[in-house]
Amino acid sequence: MAAENGHTAKEILAIRRADGESRTLAASLPRLVLEARRIAANVIHGLHGRRRAGSGENFWQYRRFVSGEPSQNVDWRRSARDDHLYVRELEWEASHTVWIWPDRSPSMAFASKTARESKLERTLIVAFALAELLVSGGERVGIPGLMAPTASRSVIDKMAQAMLHDDADRLSLPPSFVPAALAETIVLSDFWSPISEIRTTLAGLSGSGAHGTLVQIVDPAEESFPYSGRVEFVEPEGFGVVTAGRAESWAQDYTARLALHRDQIRAETNKLDWLFTTHATDRSAAELLLFLHAGMQVSKSGARTTTIKAGPAA
Repeated sequence: MAAENGHTAKEILAIRRADGESRTLAASLPRLVLEARRIAANVIHGLHGRRRAGSGENFWQYRRFVSGEPSQNVDWRRSARDDHLYVRELEWEASHTVWIWPDRSPSMAFASKTARESKLERTLIVAFALAELLVSGGERVGIPGLMAPTASRSVIDKMAQAMLHDDADRLSLPPSFVPAALAETIVLSDFWSPISEIRTTLAGLSGSGAHGTLVQIVDPAEESFPYSGRVEFVEPEGFGVVTAGRAESWAQDYTARLALHRDQIRAETNKLDWLFTTHATDRSAAELLLFLHAGMQVSKSGARTTTIKAGPAA
């Protein structure tokens, strides 16, 4: 009987917590949507479409003919100038899909006193704004396992509604799926998952040759570990409570483990030619949005690893 009562109490607590979180998200979404639209509108001025090979009308570059391609692809006029065959490539104008994964797991609700907003709020603002920006540029945007790719001008509303009606478990990392080769994937998360899980996720997302970006969204307190004295650290995803008698004595080990974890993630993304960056919530959301848009313009042969360092609010 005691066990049954204990189980019932835990279930009631879980329901109340879930109810509170859903109401908070529902109440904050209109503000996040407005903020995302404002940021996207500011960024979109002066930005041009990405230059990439594909179907279109504007000449982009010549490249060497690859064995196995249809012979009609050869530009014989250009090839006649030397001993090689060349293909005339056009600027990439056909829309393709960008998958955006906003981590909505419990750890993302954290916000310290110095943060502009919680990690969850920042993640949603950036996800919404990036989707608006991409759709305005002719792309399609989807959320893995939650929303099919769409080029709708009301993409932010569709994303918000999909999240509000989502009753699945809040996963830190995207569900297992393999994007199309021309697709790109943006994962916005605090990436506190074990490196083995991150490695497995990356292997699936890059299996087709698709490219992407991992953005570690962190609170300033997670960067600097500004704690001292007796502190209780509560793990929000079911791993219990850890009490530190002198929290300041943990700072050095914490910083070292954080650096190691990031180095491991960076090593995995480097192997795949993916981008990896960190972004603290005391920075400007527009700064991250500009970085993500610029990252999509980087050539596949270029360096794709960059870090936006935490610092004073922009």
